[in-house]
Amino acid sequence: MTYPILYSFRRCPYAMRARLAIASSGLTVELREILLRDKAPQFLEASPKGTVPVLVADTIVEESYDVMRWALEQSDPENLLPPMTEQAYTLIEESDGPFKTALDHTKYAVRHPELDPAESRATAATFIAKLDSQLNGKLWLFGDDPSLADLAILPFVRQFAHTDIDWWNAQPFTHAQTWLAAFKASERFTSIMTKYTPWKTGDDVVLFP
Repeated sequence: MTYPILYSFRRCPYAMRARLAIASSGLTVELREILLRDKAPQFLEASPKGTVPVLVADTIVEESYDVMRWALEQSDPENLLPPMTEQAYTLIEESDGPFKTALDHTKYAVRHPELDPAESRATAATFIAKLDSQLNGKLWLFGDDPSLADLAILPFVRQFAHTDIDWWNAQPFTHAQTWLAAFKASERFTSIMTKYTPWKTGDDVVLFP
């Protein structure tokens, strides 16, 4: 039996959210862990852009959010997709856009000597403040149950927090801090973070989840 192929990289937040959605869906894929400094030729043939995740199924899906939708539109036992309000879409767009840019400028400040990393972090923190307000009185962004927005955004919030975990812990984002801590301690997160040997032609098939 053949399965869709997911090219992934364990620590990439884009790949994380793709794995989160696939795990939630209950679908099975063949997981191929990619070594980013030595990318497998089959991976580059499937997607010359060379970034993860990439899903090879009936079609090739090259964007992480689209991989999430692909999985959940086939099977959504946790009811993550509805109701996708305009607010939810806006939060995802802001996370993928201005927040991710500010996060990269903070995390990789050496690549941007023209920018003040403190200002970049402050810009990213304005988005965290928005999430913190949204989470007030709730376990997840839109209530007591997770949504697509939570799984799409959390890997990037985790990446931002870990740029300086002491700074993160000292901030007044108590709701966002609790949200992230619960996610990192969850079986959901643990289950997608298994370490795999980088894939090469001829290796045994690794199924996920």
